[in-house]
Amino acid sequence: MGNQRVTAQHLVVALVDDARNLLAIRGAVPGPTGAVVFVRVARKQKNPVAGKE
Repeated sequence: MGNQRVTAQHLVVALVDDARNLLAIRGAVPGPTGAVVFVRVARKQKNPVAGKE
């Protein structure tokens, strides 16, 4: 337990502070306080419509 990769979607970047190397995220970020978090753009694909070619 604790070694699983989890994806959280619909989070908002609230603040980017270059001087302090700080990124503030609004929303529930999984994991313990002080843990390393990787942030990247979501890769989403549109679902194909059934019966449409």
